Amino acid sequence: MNAAVTIGRTTFANPVLVASGTFEFGLKFPSVANRLGGVVTKAITMQARVGNPPPRICEFPGGILNSVGLENPGVEKFCTEIVPRTAKLKSRVVVNVAGFTVEEYGELAARLDSESVDALEVNVSCPNVKEGGALFGQQPQVVEAITALVRKETTKTIIIKLTANFVDPVETAKAAEAAGADGVTLINTLFGLALDENGRPFLGGRSGGVSGPALKPFALFCVDRVAAAVKIPIVGCGGIMNGQDALDFLSAGARMVQVGTASLVNPEAALEVWTGLKEYSARNRLTGWEQLVGRTRRHGGGESKSDVRS
Repeated sequence: MNAAVTIGRTTFANPVLVASGTFEFGLKFPSVANRLGGVVTKAITMQARVGNPPPRICEFPGGILNSVGLENPGVEKFCTEIVPRTAKLKSRVVVNVAGFTVEEYGELAARLDSESVDALEVNVSCPNVKEGGALFGQQPQVVEAITALVRKETTKTIIIKLTANFVDPVETAKAAEAAGADGVTLINTLFGLALDENGRPFLGGRSGGVSGPALKPFALFCVDRVAAAVKIPIVGCGGIMNGQDALDFLSAGARMVQVGTASLVNPEAALEVWTGLKEYSARNRLTGWEQLVGRTRRHGGGESKSDVRS
C-alpha cells in the first residue's frame, strides 16, 4: 500500500516520527532516521539555552519525569551549523520551535523559512514570560494569535503542539485550526513532581513532564476528543512504545504518531514501531491509512485488536 501521509505542504514517507527532545536532531542515528517519516528536532529558541541543572530525569513505574529545560544551541547556530547537516537526511525534518513571547514565535518562523526545513512544530507549552508565567497553550486566544503570526511569517507546514495541562485541548485545537494551522500534535507531557527521601524535589528544575506508557490512556482520550472536533490532521504522541500503541492512536483519530520516551531506552524503537505497523497493514491487506484513522468512532470501539507488537 501507499504508506505516505500528507500534512499541509509536506508529504511524509510513512506515519512514524520521533518526538522532539528524544532524538536530538536525528544525526546520531541516521540509519534509523532515514527510514522513518521524519525527525522532530529538539526545541529551538531564539537564544541558546543551557537548560535546567541536573538531575533532569526521574524514572517511576510506567514512565519518566523529565526536566531538561529546553537546552539548545539557539536559532542562529542551529541554522548555520546544524540545518546543513539535517538537510542530508532522507526523511523529513520538522523543527520544533519554542518562544517566550508571542513575537518570538514569529521571529523563529521567519528565520526557519528555509528549503532545508520541511515543517515547523510550534510548541505552545512554554512559560509566557510577559504574562506572569502562564502557559501559552492554556489560552485559546493566545494559541490563535501565535498560530496566525507563524502562518504570516512562513510558507512551511505548521503543526501546533498542544498541552493538556489544565486546559481542554479541544478548545486550543479549534483555535489553532481557525488561525491556519495545518495540524496539531497531541499531547505534550503532563506536569509532575518527584521527591527525594527527605521530601525535597528530586529534579533540578523542581517539577518535570510526565511521559512514557503512563501517559498513553490520557493521550488517547485527548486524540479521540479532538479528532471529533477539528478537521485538520492530528499527530498522536504519548506513551507509544510499540506497533500496537501506534495502531491505537491511528484508530482514535491520529494520522501520524511520534515515538518519544521509547527512543531514550532503545534508539531503534521508532523503527520497530514502523515495522509493527507495516506488518499489521500487510496481514490485513490495507490499501491506505484511512482504513484505520478514526475507526474507533466509526465502529464504536468494539473491534478486537490484532497484536502488532514488535
